[in-house]
Amino acid sequence: MRMVAENSSVTEFILAGLTNQPELQSPLFFLFLGFYMVTMLGNLGLITLIGLNSHLHTPMYFLLYNLSFIDLCYSTVITPKMLMSFVSKKNIISYAGCMTQLFFFLFFVISESFILSAMAYDRYVAICNPLVYTVTMSPHVCLLLLLGVYVMGFAGAMAHTACMVRLTFCANNLIDHYMCDILPLLERSCSSTYVNEMVVFVVVGIDIGVPTVTIFISYALILSSILRIRSTEGRSKAFRTCSSHIIVVSLFFGSGAFMYLKPSSLLPMNQGKVSSLFYTIVVPMLNPLIYSLRNKDVKVALKKSLSKKSFS
Repeated sequence: MRMVAENSSVTEFILAGLTNQPELQSPLFFLFLGFYMVTMLGNLGLITLIGLNSHLHTPMYFLLYNLSFIDLCYSTVITPKMLMSFVSKKNIISYAGCMTQLFFFLFFVISESFILSAMAYDRYVAICNPLVYTVTMSPHVCLLLLLGVYVMGFAGAMAHTACMVRLTFCANNLIDHYMCDILPLLERSCSSTYVNEMVVFVVVGIDIGVPTVTIFISYALILSSILRIRSTEGRSKAFRTCSSHIIVVSLFFGSGAFMYLKPSSLLPMNQGKVSSLFYTIVVPMLNPLIYSLRNKDVKVALKKSLSKKSFS
């Protein structure tokens, strides 16, 4: 609590939630509770499936395993508190709780952006250099990639959170959002937010820019390699390998860039909430569905696991 006393007269915040219309509270509660349950079941199912099936112990599925873990974690950081806003008159979160939620949300969301770029690199090596794939994507390399993912997540989250705790928050403690996010918190500050805004543009620029450039270069090289494949079957197989990842990347980076890289004056908070819903609620729910429904290996592994269960 010392952190609160030194930097702020506010000891708690009130989260406004998605809407203040009473007739929408119950339907939205059950809708997002359903989304959360699908997210939990889908990601836990994919983690279990990859863990139990030895033929899925490859670099691609190692990265997918970690993507599901990240989705599981950051959905859990956001959704339960968001659901509280639909069933309580005041959804109160302590200052320390708000900063903790902000840190872990940023840690997992930044980690997701970098693991998606690692997955693009994996697809590039698999399609463009298949003969050296096992050497290039060795277990040691995969662990280094994963370490880089989480280090970038930690560095970005620390930069934003450290800048946030130095701000002074005054009497108005109502956050016009369903979670403690950077931009809604900056609106409640009664001290200068210039440094924070610079950190947002620099750090978010790096955390979206570096993975996006990596993904674009990877897929440009993949596309040129695919176009050189003579057989139609070979081309369609290569496209199928990448299509799931392209869909996930488009949803995640599109909504994230729309939220953070537009000037706040051009983006009303209600639009910001809708944009945030995509990468905090919808994307973690869709990822396991996209990767399982569009992936032959996962379908085969699921059928095997279900047949073993029914046989036993």
